[in-house]
Amino acid sequence: MKKIKNEDIVKDYYEYLWNKQNKEYIDILFDDDIEFHGSLGVQTKGKKEFEEYMDSILTGIPNLYHGVEILIKEDDRIAVRAVYNGTHKGRLLNFEATNNRIKYNGASFFKFRDGKIIEVWVLGDLASLLKQIENGPNK
Repeated sequence: MKKIKNEDIVKDYYEYLWNKQNKEYIDILFDDDIEFHGSLGVQTKGKKEFEEYMDSILTGIPNLYHGVEILIKEDDRIAVRAVYNGTHKGRLLNFEATNNRIKYNGASFFKFRDGKIIEVWVLGDLASLLKQIENGPNK
C-alpha cells in the first residue's frame, strides 16, 4: 500500500474539504483527536467540533475559496501561505451579511501522525478581513 505524502493531505484539505466543501474528508484527513486553532478565536478538539466550526465559517462565506500560494514541508510539519476569497453572505464575527467580496491572506501550520492531520494552527489577516466587513455593504 502506497503511503500518502503529507503535502498531498494538505492539498486535499484545501481542495476537497474547503473548496469543494466535501465533509467526508474530515474523516479521511483528520486524526480523531484533531486540534484546530483558528485566528477567528476558535479552538476545536475532535472531528465534530471542527465540522461545527467549518459550518459557521461557510454560513458567513458560503463560497469561500482557499488558494494555496506557498507550501513548505519540514519533517512531520507543513506551513502554507494562502489567500482566502469569497462573498460575505451570512453572519460572521458578529457581523450580519454585507454581500461584500472579501479577500485576505493567512498562514496555516499542520502537524501529522500516521498519515493524518493531528493539529492545525491558522493565522489569518483579521485586520484586513474586518476592514472588508465591518463597514457594511460596498457601495
